Amino acid sequence: MSLYVEGLSKELLGGHSGMAQFQKVMRQQLETSMHAELEQLLSTVNGTDAEVSKKDFEGFRKIFHRFLQVKGPSVEWPKINRPPEDSIQPYDKIKSRGGIPDNIADSLNKLVVVKLNGGLGTSMGCKGPKSLISVRNENTFLDLTVLQIEHLNKTYNADVPLVLMNSFNTDEDTKKILQKYTHHRVKIHTFNQSRYPRINKESLLPVAKDMGMTGENADVWYPPGHGDIYASFYNSGLLEQLIAEGKEYIFVSNIDNLGATVDLFILNHLVSQPNGKRCEFIMEVTDKTRADVKGGTLIQYDGKLRLLEIAQVPKAHVDEFKSVSKFKIFNTNNLWISLSAIKRLQEQSDMDMEIIVNPKTLDGGLNVIQLETAVGAAIKCFDNALGINVPRSRFLPVKTSSDLLLVMSNLYSLDAGSLTMSEKREFPTTPHVKLGSSFTKVQEYLTRFESIPDMLELDHLTVSGDVTFGKQVSLKGTVIIIANHGDRIDIPAGSVLENKIVSGNLRILDH
Repeated sequence: MSLYVEGLSKELLGGHSGMAQFQKVMRQQLETSMHAELEQLLSTVNGTDAEVSKKDFEGFRKIFHRFLQVKGPSVEWPKINRPPEDSIQPYDKIKSRGGIPDNIADSLNKLVVVKLNGGLGTSMGCKGPKSLISVRNENTFLDLTVLQIEHLNKTYNADVPLVLMNSFNTDEDTKKILQKYTHHRVKIHTFNQSRYPRINKESLLPVAKDMGMTGENADVWYPPGHGDIYASFYNSGLLEQLIAEGKEYIFVSNIDNLGATVDLFILNHLVSQPNGKRCEFIMEVTDKTRADVKGGTLIQYDGKLRLLEIAQVPKAHVDEFKSVSKFKIFNTNNLWISLSAIKRLQEQSDMDMEIIVNPKTLDGGLNVIQLETAVGAAIKCFDNALGINVPRSRFLPVKTSSDLLLVMSNLYSLDAGSLTMSEKREFPTTPHVKLGSSFTKVQEYLTRFESIPDMLELDHLTVSGDVTFGKQVSLKGTVIIIANHGDRIDIPAGSVLENKIVSGNLRILDH
């Protein structure tokens, strides 16, 4: 609301106290209007849907109330400190503390794997849930996840279930596909994250006129970010059910991070803590490179470990935030969290996460905002929270076709659903790959490669324009291929390109 009020003359409002009073009245009026609008929306639905929507709207009211209270940046820059040495531990230190005990199956039986499965594949030109895109040997993200957990359960005779947090965008398609896993040794549960109304940027009231989700209502709802996991998991009843089954921790990660597999050393560290010192939250962080400068980082703030996202940083300090020397690590969004702690914080309404205000423009040109939260932002609410600086291999997200090329290539080998860097690669870093707009959509990307090139000795690849690759091409060192507008370059089958720039026009025609 301060968006509106700050522009008004303080003299007109009787100085500072008048200003504060005016703001308070405006906030109250907005909350009253919002309450009335939400009630009206609820009146258009009944039955089970009404109960679910009612719970969703309770959460939305809370975030809207907090949004109206916020004034300026959520952090004061001078109060930011580097985390104490012992609050972010090196992975090797965790690993060297005694290895994996014989009774690791007991620890695994206390674990639940949760995958964030709310996203669509639209950014990669695919319809439906992103988790259903094929990434390796015809296996989808979801296939690989199921294979990983099944392998754990078989190897250690354990019972680790998989929980998918779906959104209203992905739920139906995901549930249809789950039938194919009925004979796998993995119990699979799902729950839905909330459905919140997008609000008009000017009026700060919902755009929706009823609870429908089609026609003119198709783009007036949104899933409110992965920070919603705590409330929606709790509201679904699944959290209580898993606690009753003896589960103690969840391992949460994005389903498109192929490096986020269950790590037995971190799990053992969690469950072997003495009761009074039980760690309720572990965030896996990894060293920042220039490609990660926008990633959230861990700081010490008001005596607590806290996640600092770029959206919270005052403009004057953004460059400092991006500095690799001051903020050396970033959040991978691989998190290990105590189930009983989530239950306690939810029941005491102590889950406090910074609000991310995400502006959007709808197809008709209407400016709206959606209020979101991030799962890692809750770290400050948990007791004995810890960061673990893990190897980069635990962060292997597939966000673009460039990432897809890496994971489909011979840089990685696939074993029981897990991707590991090939031993034939002489250095452990992944090459920097940048494919142009002709490769953005997965289907188009696939037609441009007769087979995926050999990339074991590649450092850097840039491809721009209308370019295709024949079979058994080998790329080494730095390779830049640029087809200018109207030109086309066909890289011949069997070509070896080492430290080469290819430009102009190169057509290979059948005769």
